[in-house]
Amino acid sequence: MLVCDHISVFYGAVQALDSINLRVAEGECVALLGPNGAGKTTLLRAISGLTRQRGGVVTLNGKAIDAMRPELRVRAGLGHVPERRRIFPGLTVLENLEVGAVNWRGFRQSLDADLANVLALFPRLKERAGQRGWSLSGGEQQMLAIGRALMARPRVLLLDEPSLGLAPLIAEEVYERLTEIRRMGVTILVVEQNTAIALAVASRAYVLENGKIAIEGAADELADHPRIREAYLGR
Repeated sequence: MLVCDHISVFYGAVQALDSINLRVAEGECVALLGPNGAGKTTLLRAISGLTRQRGGVVTLNGKAIDAMRPELRVRAGLGHVPERRRIFPGLTVLENLEVGAVNWRGFRQSLDADLANVLALFPRLKERAGQRGWSLSGGEQQMLAIGRALMARPRVLLLDEPSLGLAPLIAEEVYERLTEIRRMGVTILVVEQNTAIALAVASRAYVLENGKIAIEGAADELADHPRIREAYLGR
């Protein structure tokens, strides 16, 4: 479904990603773990076209998307929920969701149905449909950011630190919704510093360190990996 082949990214003379190979099969939830500054966000931005790669190929559903502008990657089936949500604070919940639908070719015909589906998935958003984005709690804003991405009907959803700044119970609620989204047929690649919650939901995981893949494997195996337990799980 999503394949990164030898992806390299530079910021000036500094190499942020060094020949990254990563694969996410259809229907999987794959976690991308690692410390701050490891290159996790850079990899998501390279996949979605927000950061230019210097080498390698990104393939979505068997088609290279490297030459596509970010909005065309969305139309090809890629959704991206950025770090710190980036909702439009002056727009209402409904307006934020409608903005997310613009890149979907058939959005005018399916808008009402897609809104209904997202609001059913996130009942809190339905209750606050007329509120401005700035008035929502952090957890509600994260739900709104995910819902906005879903409005474009992605086949693959990229999420950058969805639990960042959230209370543990709210983070668990967000991840419960991600599990539901996966059951709906959406493939997920999630960047997360909360290693425990990510490994509990993901089927496989990669650990990125200093711009390189350091460890990869099944999520349950990584949860018991001595290096992961010591460095990321505090055991």
